[in-house]
Amino acid sequence: MSGTVAPDPARRSTPYAPPAQVVTSLDLPTKVKLLSGRGFWILESVPEHGIQGIMVTDGPHGLRCQITSADHLGLAAALPSTCFPPAVTLGSSWDAAMLTEVGTAIAEEAVSLGVSVVLGPGINLKRHPAGGRCFEYLSEDPLLSGTLATAMVRGIQSRGVGTSLKHFAVNNQESHRLIVDAVVDERTLRELYLRAFEMVVTEAQPWTVMCSYNLLNGTYTSEHPELLTTILRDEWGFEGLVMSDWGAVNDRAKGIAAGLDLEMPGSRGANDDAVVDAVGAGKLTEEAVDRCAHRVVELLQRGQDVRRADCSGVPEIGSADRDAHHDVARRAAAAGTVLLSNNGALPLSADRHIAVVGAFASDPRYQGAGSSQVNPTRLDRALEELRDRVAPAGAPGEVGRVTYAQGYEARDGSCPSGLLEEAVSAAHAADVVVLFAGLPAAAESEGFDRTTLDLPDGQVELIEALAATPTPVVVVLNNGGAVHMEWAQRVDAVLECWLGGQAGGSAVVDVLLGDAEPGGRLAESIPVHVAQLPAHRNFPGHPRQVEYRESLYVGYRFHDTAGVPARFAFGHGLSYTTFEWSEASVEKAGADGEVDFEVRVTVTNTGERSGSDVVQVYVRDVESSVHRPDKELAGFAKVHLEPGGSEVVVIRLDRRSFAVWDVAAHDWLVEEGTFEVIVARSSVDPVEVTEVTVGSTDVLGPTVRPAAFVATDDEFAAMLGRPIPTPAPTRPFDRNSTLEEMQDTRLGRMLASAVTREAVKRTAEEFPDPDDATIEMIRSSIREAPARSMVLMSGGMVDFAQLDVLIDALNANWSAAGAGLVEQIRRALGTATRSGSAE
Repeated sequence: MSGTVAPDPARRSTPYAPPAQVVTSLDLPTKVKLLSGRGFWILESVPEHGIQGIMVTDGPHGLRCQITSADHLGLAAALPSTCFPPAVTLGSSWDAAMLTEVGTAIAEEAVSLGVSVVLGPGINLKRHPAGGRCFEYLSEDPLLSGTLATAMVRGIQSRGVGTSLKHFAVNNQESHRLIVDAVVDERTLRELYLRAFEMVVTEAQPWTVMCSYNLLNGTYTSEHPELLTTILRDEWGFEGLVMSDWGAVNDRAKGIAAGLDLEMPGSRGANDDAVVDAVGAGKLTEEAVDRCAHRVVELLQRGQDVRRADCSGVPEIGSADRDAHHDVARRAAAAGTVLLSNNGALPLSADRHIAVVGAFASDPRYQGAGSSQVNPTRLDRALEELRDRVAPAGAPGEVGRVTYAQGYEARDGSCPSGLLEEAVSAAHAADVVVLFAGLPAAAESEGFDRTTLDLPDGQVELIEALAATPTPVVVVLNNGGAVHMEWAQRVDAVLECWLGGQAGGSAVVDVLLGDAEPGGRLAESIPVHVAQLPAHRNFPGHPRQVEYRESLYVGYRFHDTAGVPARFAFGHGLSYTTFEWSEASVEKAGADGEVDFEVRVTVTNTGERSGSDVVQVYVRDVESSVHRPDKELAGFAKVHLEPGGSEVVVIRLDRRSFAVWDVAAHDWLVEEGTFEVIVARSSVDPVEVTEVTVGSTDVLGPTVRPAAFVATDDEFAAMLGRPIPTPAPTRPFDRNSTLEEMQDTRLGRMLASAVTREAVKRTAEEFPDPDDATIEMIRSSIREAPARSMVLMSGGMVDFAQLDVLIDALNANWSAAGAGLVEQIRRALGTATRSGSAE
């Protein structure tokens, strides 16, 4: 790749004392201080050993590097960086090599900006398609997520820049994410929600792992010893540092004991005295502090190669090739574009009259809102690109024509009668309609979940009106999560582009005109209706507790097991060319006694265009003694072929491909018997099914399955191995009480009103004309955040002593005593970063 940059080798050779020696030389308060950041993005330095603070920054699909101002919700300006397609699009590429290339480019820009650790990738499973951050995550399948995230981590870290794998773990919703307890049985936890993390840790060793906000089975993940130490370090062999999500720390001393090394952002020492006191009282060992400090020093030393000499002030943009990176982003967007249906309308002929309809053609949706939001180096617009390609000024001979009708309002998707009539008129006059539709920014964002999978009513009305004309209609979708498509069979083609990043506008034109293929396959099922999904019965759940009663039956694992077809199945995606698969075979590959097989299939491009295809291999246990999904993805490979080209694809299956997590053995076990190895184009489109016999002496313990895919109380208690917990009470108030809960009191209403009003007001002052998603994100972050966030995210303007006085007042309803504190806290938060959290 052109523009490759790497850390200065001269810096790399700088000698440092071993981390253990550095830690031994520090007194307890200094060590404790190291365990919290210095501000939002910088870690503390160890000047007596010549170790300077390093910078970390978002994010998963490009850098959000803030220098002159900082916030945790993606509001303040960041330095320009390439906005690559978000994970929803990258996941649909099924292309590990592409993710490595994107990761490498992100790392090159990180080096140019002096960023030592990139806060990503995010790999939480898409339990429910309405999750507010579905656009930041790769798939509903852990193997696909883990494989692609591993590739990205390798790409980023190949340039000497670290990654932060997030959000560990079971952070599958935005609603009440800082206080909700995810209640999930052990088998489901291991097979679905931890599997991708395990793959990335064991195969790529990310420099850091970021804990999530939520509780997991009654314990905050930021202080969960089984999660952070027993599983992550002892079982998986993680060698790096664990940091908190921004504002995720609950009890800092418990977090240190559990293995949470670094609190972010810096809380200006708000927790330091409590940690020192805990050591003095024998509640926390100094050895635990030393372990965390050792890992912080290790990270600081690793990150010195790319840090700026001065972490204040704006750096000059280094030698990263932004033009080359824009090209990478363009190819990645096309690679993740999924052709869902096509009756011959695509690709378009450039000599036709094309009516472009839809505000997103000129005002694109290309990324999600929140902490991952990137300030792009440029922004391609599909309407401009199409006009330049179809009807270039001054072109000789016969050329096509492009007309445009707005169709709907970009901000909310509404379709006033005048815009509808204009669009229908444009359709009647054209040879083909290309309608750009999707979710407005206000419909999906970090900080809140969607309440529906519907497109805006105005857009649906527009689609139906255009479909009723005699002109062929191609619908191009831009959305960060799955949407209902009850109209899909009434249009001529549906192109799911997800969110395409800064080059999405040019990429979609490449695909529409056939200059690039729609290379994507669905990384998540698109349901006929969300009400069919068993997870929907418990999403987002009680504010304090969400129960994963659907067990393993998420996405295609539900659809294919229950016989409830998705509208478009997991792994589905059409091409502009044709492929023939032949000579499929499954052969024993390992030594006697090993469970290893090689799946081989020859893929040939029998069409007239170059293209790619994805070979998917699923495993089905023909007769299992425990409940299992109908089939599970066990491997895949993407091949790129010229017309007439052919390639033998080899996919290896190992013991884990056939294993289940056995709760009694607390281990992965394989049951002896017959399995089907399914070579398929999607989860419902098999090409070849081969039976294999797997030998094993393992004996699986009994399990309980939800008979109707949503566990009853008795079934769920049996799955958990304990009584179903009761959601935490909201009274008396404590540091984890939310403003939403405090509004039950007069003083709480005063506080909530004052803080929310001040935050929205200052946001509007600092960021003119904030969109609806930003306003809702701020309101939900404030409303649903625990009271401790007012301390941790205030930059030292509010302390725990003040907060505790306020809580005492709330519990006793001492309105007079608390009123002054409300005003004091309102003013403090008005001059600090908005209370809430995000990374």
